[in-house]
Amino acid sequence: MRFIPHLLRTRFRIKLATRGASRGLASRKVEVMLYKVTKDNGKPAHGGSGQWYLPKGKRPGKWMPKIENIQPCERGYRLCKPEHLILWLDEEIWIAEYKGEMIEQDDKIVVQQARLVSRVETWNERNARLFAADCAEHVLLIWEEKYPNDTRPHEAIAVTRAYANGKASKGELSAARDAARSAAWSAAGDAAWYAAWSATWSAAGDAAWYAARDAARSAAGYAAEKKWQTELLFDYLEVAKGGSDD
Repeated sequence: MRFIPHLLRTRFRIKLATRGASRGLASRKVEVMLYKVTKDNGKPAHGGSGQWYLPKGKRPGKWMPKIENIQPCERGYRLCKPEHLILWLDEEIWIAEYKGEMIEQDDKIVVQQARLVSRVETWNERNARLFAADCAEHVLLIWEEKYPNDTRPHEAIAVTRAYANGKASKGELSAARDAARSAAWSAAGDAAWYAAWSATWSAAGDAAWYAARDAARSAAGYAAEKKWQTELLFDYLEVAKGGSDD
């Protein structure tokens, strides 16, 4: 855990010296976008209480009250760097900024004061379902190798995609969900069917987590699966992750 006092707000700015810095050349500045994940209309997700102030038009939301003596998981506002986002997915994603003190951890940053700048509109129910289906399908081979004659997770993923694209009914989605759930009785604890079942609920974060857990048992590995999921997520979001040189 690193404690970094009073960094510039809006983006996480890091100055990296170039190889020629010692000869008087300019340093590089790398900017990383920050995000906040919430429930509907800025309600807290993954714990917490209260209500985030929402942006109005092009104006950011008001700053949330300052919190003294911030501590991860206890006191402070949790924000995500791009590589953290896959771990915290929920109903809404916002571009955020902060001011004051910041503590950086492997899965999040915790800050003293923050506000929402704008909503990532491309994170919607349709894209969340499609993303969840992609994550589940990516590890489906693991399921099929174990249970080659059981097509229930595969069918659940197909119906999830069809529903997201307006080509399946709620009844068909519910039936696919039940079929995926029933696979549990024949393969208790298998993460691939959990991923498929989560996809039918549009539970993108759960689908990604279960898919990564199953991939960790294969040659791909957990870290590689998370990297793939993050790249896929930002393809859906169509927003910059940051990290480019100025």
